[in-house]
Amino acid sequence: EKPFKCEFCGSEFKRRTTLSMHIRIHTGEKPFECEFCKAKFRGKSYLKVHKRIHTGEKPYECELCSAKFNNKNGLNSHKQIHNKTLGNKSTSEKLFECEDCKGKFNSKSYLKIHKRIHTGEKPFECEFCKVRFTDRSSLNNHFKVHTKEKPFKCEFCGSEFKRRTTLSMHIRIHTGEK
Repeated sequence: EKPFKCEFCGSEFKRRTTLSMHIRIHTGEKPFECEFCKAKFRGKSYLKVHKRIHTGEKPYECELCSAKFNNKNGLNSHKQIHNKTLGNKSTSEKLFECEDCKGKFNSKSYLKIHKRIHTGEKPFECEFCKVRFTDRSSLNNHFKVHTKEKPFKCEFCGSEFKRRTTLSMHIRIHTGEK
């Protein structure tokens, strides 16, 4: 049973606190501020994840190559590289191996990007806030924070998001999927 209903889009929730945070999507309210960079967030959990950019905490680790990430979405995106490059090949068929962690890749370019995790090299810098990234796609994804671009729209309620993964998580509110 979901007794709490959003007055804006009709989404229903089990807890009043979840509804309150959801409503902030519609109102734009962001009461939680980062003490490092003054970025604002609608939920305490979003702020907690954001702060990891500043603290360097990376609690999510890839079991295939030991790469670490500050959020689950980063780890999931990274795993797609393994899925794309490794496909259905057996381990013995992988052509390029990381000498630091023994992660295996069948593309020299993916191995090169991967190695930056070990070296700390971050050649891609945001022109607005100077945060650096290991690859161009991460920089492009980050750039949306500054441009306010939200290209991913929810077909149920019209809410817009910067990232496809955030939209996917949001849609679960409507579908009830866990």
